[in-house]
Amino acid sequence: MGIVAFLSGMLVFVILLMCIAVLSREKIKLTRKVRSYTGPVTIERSMKKKIDYLGMWMNFIRYVGLRLQMLPKLKNFDSKMQQAGLSLLGSEFLAAVCTVSLLSGVLGMMLTMHLEYAAFISIGVAAACFCYLNILISHRKQAFSNQLGDVLSMMSNAMRSGFSFMQAMDLIAKEMKPPVSVEFSKAIAEIQLGADTETALLNIGKRIESSDMDLVITAVLIQRQVGGNLAQILDTIAATINERIKMKREIKTLTAQGRLSSWVLAALPVAVAGLASVMNPQYLDPFFDEPIGRICLAGAIISELIGFWVIRKIVDIDV
Repeated sequence: MGIVAFLSGMLVFVILLMCIAVLSREKIKLTRKVRSYTGPVTIERSMKKKIDYLGMWMNFIRYVGLRLQMLPKLKNFDSKMQQAGLSLLGSEFLAAVCTVSLLSGVLGMMLTMHLEYAAFISIGVAAACFCYLNILISHRKQAFSNQLGDVLSMMSNAMRSGFSFMQAMDLIAKEMKPPVSVEFSKAIAEIQLGADTETALLNIGKRIESSDMDLVITAVLIQRQVGGNLAQILDTIAATINERIKMKREIKTLTAQGRLSSWVLAALPVAVAGLASVMNPQYLDPFFDEPIGRICLAGAIISELIGFWVIRKIVDIDV
């Protein structure tokens, strides 16, 4: 059981390492951008090593990603990268996941000398990477929705003071925080490159996939064809979105106990198993050594996942 505990720690370490690599890439890009304005500065030797290692890693990922671009349906992954706000291609992300999963499987094989354990670790790491991607997309979409009411109010006030719709969009891109500023900056860049306003707005909707943003885009497109007071329309939509956000927060407060219960019930068997393995390392060996034990363990894990999913679906009320 000591090996199992060590492998669990290694699994967490590999996941954290990948998260740090993605976040460090953004910090390094920002550092290089600042240095281009401030001139050469002295960098610590350890920082140089980090940049070099990360550069080697990214070059390898790009090389493998180029080989994976010929696979079908990778454009869906490209849109996922845009929704998550990652400056990666879908093929590059898939290459990173495959590489980390393969390395973790090899490491698990070296430590346990059991193929099934190594396969379980490899699949677990890959699943954790995709779960992390979905979490990034969900958080970014939620952040965009929370900012949307303020965005519409600012745009309506700007147009009342004489700004055009394009100037109001440029104001949002300059004054608001990400992810709203990033998405509106992309839309302005598309318009400057020759796309019309309707296409740029529809592309924002594709990248965000928010029902609130779809409502805004539909209203703007109808107004541009039919006419009307766009500032007043945006104010009305902003009030509707703010009321919806307020209701979502109230529902989130009322369902907090159910959401916490899902995590507690999911973590309780794992915690009990970990405590039992510490107090008596041989107590759980039959679950790993005997075929019937492995079947029971797999059934328990599947039941845990199903129960967690059912509880989350019950407390996840769509407004």
